[in-house]
Amino acid sequence: MFRRLPTFTSLLLTVVLSASCALRAEFKLEEASIASIQGAILAKEVTSTDLVKGYLTRIKAYNGTAVKEPEGILGVIETIPRAGKINALGTLNLRPATLKAWGFPAKMARSLTDSVDAAPAMLDALEVAAAQDAHFAKTGKLIGPLHGVVMAIKDQYDTVDMRTTAGADVPYANDRPPVDATFVKRLRDAGAILLAKAQMGEYASGIPRSAWGGTFNNPYDTERSPMGSSSGSGSAVAANLVTVSIGEESGTSIRGPAVYNNLVGIAATQELVSRHGMIEGGINTRTGPIARSVDDAARILDIIAGYDPLDPMTAASARRLPPKPYHTYTGTKRLDGIRIGVMREYTHRKLFTEEDTQALDLFEKALGDLKALGATLIDPGEGDLLTPYVRKNFYVLYSPAMAKKFPELFPVDDAGKPTTDRAATVLDMTMDPTKVPPALTIREFPTVQATGQSKHMLGYYLRMRDDPKIKTIKDLHEQAVFFKDERFGDRRAGLLRKDRDTEVDNSARVHLRYAVQYIVLNAMADLNLDVIVSPTNNIPAPKLGSPRVPVKNGRPLVWSFIGAQGMPNMTVPAGFTTEVYDRVVDPDKPRIPVTGPNAEPGETEPQSKLVGPVPAKLPVGIDFLGRPFDEPTLLTVAAAYEAATKHRMPPPDFGPVK
Repeated sequence: MFRRLPTFTSLLLTVVLSASCALRAEFKLEEASIASIQGAILAKEVTSTDLVKGYLTRIKAYNGTAVKEPEGILGVIETIPRAGKINALGTLNLRPATLKAWGFPAKMARSLTDSVDAAPAMLDALEVAAAQDAHFAKTGKLIGPLHGVVMAIKDQYDTVDMRTTAGADVPYANDRPPVDATFVKRLRDAGAILLAKAQMGEYASGIPRSAWGGTFNNPYDTERSPMGSSSGSGSAVAANLVTVSIGEESGTSIRGPAVYNNLVGIAATQELVSRHGMIEGGINTRTGPIARSVDDAARILDIIAGYDPLDPMTAASARRLPPKPYHTYTGTKRLDGIRIGVMREYTHRKLFTEEDTQALDLFEKALGDLKALGATLIDPGEGDLLTPYVRKNFYVLYSPAMAKKFPELFPVDDAGKPTTDRAATVLDMTMDPTKVPPALTIREFPTVQATGQSKHMLGYYLRMRDDPKIKTIKDLHEQAVFFKDERFGDRRAGLLRKDRDTEVDNSARVHLRYAVQYIVLNAMADLNLDVIVSPTNNIPAPKLGSPRVPVKNGRPLVWSFIGAQGMPNMTVPAGFTTEVYDRVVDPDKPRIPVTGPNAEPGETEPQSKLVGPVPAKLPVGIDFLGRPFDEPTLLTVAAAYEAATKHRMPPPDFGPVK
């Protein structure tokens, strides 16, 4: 839309290059919602240019490096208490002269391979804002449903006007991709102002660090993690550096950064939002909004949802969008008649440790709040919500990977060949579900890998990008720069691991996805449930660089398994801890082998021990999960809970800029 606008006059350029910001007294930028922003624009209390300058002022104040780097950006880091900065945004959508006038580092330029950056059709954020202001002055109308909404986009997604490298320090010949991701174009066409690319864990690794961007910090405690690969997308919204942002989730990287930063995150139905135009998408990759309110998140979903012929998975969304916009479902205040299943598999105290205590206490309070709103809770108490349906549907769930988990039921000889009639064993379990191992709950499902998926999707992206210099995964790991701090993993090794695959086999992941949806939908139908509720996280944000939290009875940092199978889920703030337990290296115990699908042969890590409790006010969230394409029900429940509890609080160290 904006690229078709005529070249601006010198008067407009003078306005654009001004580094001053004077938001009008009637309007408060901090915690501003989409509705309040647009109301203020219509009331002529603020302009799009005012908004962009206001956010730039906050970025200038709060976005710097927040750790000590005695060995440089690639070496071992040291945390800083109350650093006052979070390093959430890596690239700004400003022309070179404007970037310099504002005093931002040259590294934040929207391109480092196009130092002139003078293409008149490729407007920067301030120029887009000025165009919106001109349109409003002439017509008295907003240019689109996202007029004045200032956004950050995870660096994993292509933006034609800003560099895109998935957080990596890679010498592309052209660091800007040739076209926008599909959803990015939809946002632009709706009037969104794309101000920045958000920092991310390199190549979507679940760490708050990259070779390009450095280390990322949590605004509620700058010594702690902002969580997951979409780190900057979460912390930037939490600290009011942008209005809303976009994250990506294969496991937890929408809801994880949302919960660690006291935000709302929607990981929608897998087939609802296009993955086209991203670095290394996958079968279970989901794109979604991270926002300060349910309504803001729903308004972004309104724009990015729907069929995209460039992503065939979204064909399943055709004719399945709701009859009304998503944001119209966020006004309900009561939940009378709503039936909510309680996911007790994630809350049994005896299964976990003192680390989990306060988050689970807050979850119990949230259940009381939902009940007070009129919801009917289907609570199995000391039992499990889904385990009866896991046992009932074991035949659907069974696979060779599952058999390996229970060798006593499915024995093999020395060559690994089955020694019993497995079909007969599975039939016996179908006829008598009590024969299914009691240990098999939704927490302990085996991890499955999509062999060759990463190699295929990353290779596909590189071919589509068609950069003259970086053409293959080999080019990436041979020409890029990588950080060296074992506490945050080895990203070069990760690329090499992806490149080793010589087969593409998605069957195990597709089967698991089908089986889990089958089981969950069976339970929801049988119990007549509208949604399922669970904690988003049992473990509050850990310290940066601290030892990995061991998986305890299937409990990760952020619960993610069911949603990762393509079902829609979202997190909403549920309160704050007062104290937490942290993990430190245990010097009295030897190093142990690293386990998991991404472990390298011979790789080891230190063992850890708990210390604490220590005072810490850290966010906790509640998760709502629903049927595929039933986002309206999720939004209804989440919005009513949000309105009744009001747990969203801005980080106290990142208030208005003086």
